[in-house]
Amino acid sequence: MKESRSASQILFGFLPEQTVDLRGGVWKVKDWRHPKVRGEIDSASLRREIIRQATPWNAVGMDAGFVAHLHAGAPITVLTLDENNGVEVEPFPKSWICKSCKRVHDTPDATCPCGAKGQKGQLFFVGYHDKCGTLRAPWIPKCPEHRQVRIVFPGTSSATEIRFECPVCDRELRKGFGHVPCDCGQGNLAFQPHRASSVYTPRNVVIVNPPSRERIRAIAEAGGPPKALSWVVDGMKTKTVEEVPASREILRRQLEAQGLPPEIIDKMLDIAGTASGALQSEDIVLPSGQREDAEAQAVTIALATMESRIRIDDLVTATDPSSELGLLYRVRYAHALRSAGLCAVDLIERFPVLTGHFGYTRGDHEPGKGRLVPYKGRHGQGYKVYADIAETEALFVRLDPMRVAKWLVDAGHPLAEWHDERTARSAILEAARLPSSTDEKDGAVGAALLELVHSYAHRFLRISAVHAGIDRNALSELLVPLHLGFFIYAAARGDFVLGGLQAVFETELHRLLDAIVYDEHRCALDPGCSDAGAACMACLHVGEPSCRYFNRYLSRLTLFGQHGYLRSP
Repeated sequence: MKESRSASQILFGFLPEQTVDLRGGVWKVKDWRHPKVRGEIDSASLRREIIRQATPWNAVGMDAGFVAHLHAGAPITVLTLDENNGVEVEPFPKSWICKSCKRVHDTPDATCPCGAKGQKGQLFFVGYHDKCGTLRAPWIPKCPEHRQVRIVFPGTSSATEIRFECPVCDRELRKGFGHVPCDCGQGNLAFQPHRASSVYTPRNVVIVNPPSRERIRAIAEAGGPPKALSWVVDGMKTKTVEEVPASREILRRQLEAQGLPPEIIDKMLDIAGTASGALQSEDIVLPSGQREDAEAQAVTIALATMESRIRIDDLVTATDPSSELGLLYRVRYAHALRSAGLCAVDLIERFPVLTGHFGYTRGDHEPGKGRLVPYKGRHGQGYKVYADIAETEALFVRLDPMRVAKWLVDAGHPLAEWHDERTARSAILEAARLPSSTDEKDGAVGAALLELVHSYAHRFLRISAVHAGIDRNALSELLVPLHLGFFIYAAARGDFVLGGLQAVFETELHRLLDAIVYDEHRCALDPGCSDAGAACMACLHVGEPSCRYFNRYLSRLTLFGQHGYLRSP
């Protein structure tokens, strides 16, 4: 059987053990046929992000050891679709219904006693268990005397109201699908229409993935994570991280990697420190756990901006000061940035992003509620990620660090003293520990910072879609909250046309930022929305594939409340 679907449809809707509708029937995906094994992957970043995403299941023992295996170095294979081979599917469940008399048959071409000759329908209910992830076809009893069964639908989607009876003697054989225990011994199966969202929820991962190993190596040779961190905290003044002089800590790590003794390293660093411009003057001092997170997000920024970063300063340089565009970039853009509490918006023309799925759950969508079933490698060795790797366009948005620091202090969060943008960024990094996506909100600096950056990103994404004239689902977010920033990028789904974000950046950015600050910020569902956290589908939520935090850590009050970020001067 051959059917055509787009690559993005397959990535999100044709994954192993997922049921799909094809040619009027129900099918289960067995696997992608001969997918391409990709080697140009930033494996460390991918592993780290999958662990972060899977931690809620690990915390409650519902990941079958997945996170522990990844920490132990279990191999991860990234697969992309081979469009010439497609996807292998099989009929599921294997129960077909005569459209005339509603008899149930085991094969689609069985001769029905009623004499009807037309194509049969297919039973669309399946059984699943959230505690182990199993999927089973319903067992349908037959009349012990006549060996036939007819299904009677009640006119609703409730599985408990469905009746099975003998079409010959009218004997009722069963109502509903029964209480069927799962083989795992942890409870009964639930029965739902196969397309119900509770039957299959893919769990995805998104990372900035450079287009080649050479780019990954270039970051390492430029000084690696410490240099990326220093570059970001200094305000990204050079176009790429490669243009920044090394710091003392970066050189120390490089020399230690070469096996030099500590006393020799100290002497070499002292000599380098006396040379004008040879070393950056300051290193960022953070506790080890916080430093690792800060460096990981800084590397994400460095990789994303290495190929094609266009700054507003570049637009200014390329235009005559007295021209219409020159005045737009110098005056109106600058004013809009200040009003919106931003220090910069950059265009990334070739944003290298990997969007993939590492497993699935059944039942409750909430992370940690049902069993996480990772996609396992051949013969159970290692794990697989089904992915799309693309270069798209993105806007990189950074909040004003001094305004964020003031907002945090005004909200009662203690920060170290700061006096400029660099020291404000350092003070925030020292104080912030980001919560996970499933942690309950608390009064910590990290939770407040995440809620601010996340809420701003969602408002930016929703309004950007309007100004670019595209479907909101065609955009996604990638947060780097420790560095007060986020990426809004064209996703690998929807009908997005490349160039939409570029057009907004080059001519409409001031209108977009003004809309973020001044457009209606109340919710159509107020006061109920405000009473329930001030974030809902009508005001801040976006589609779950677009949001890395499951629409949590969001609030309009963070932006527009009495002490909201966009209310402050």
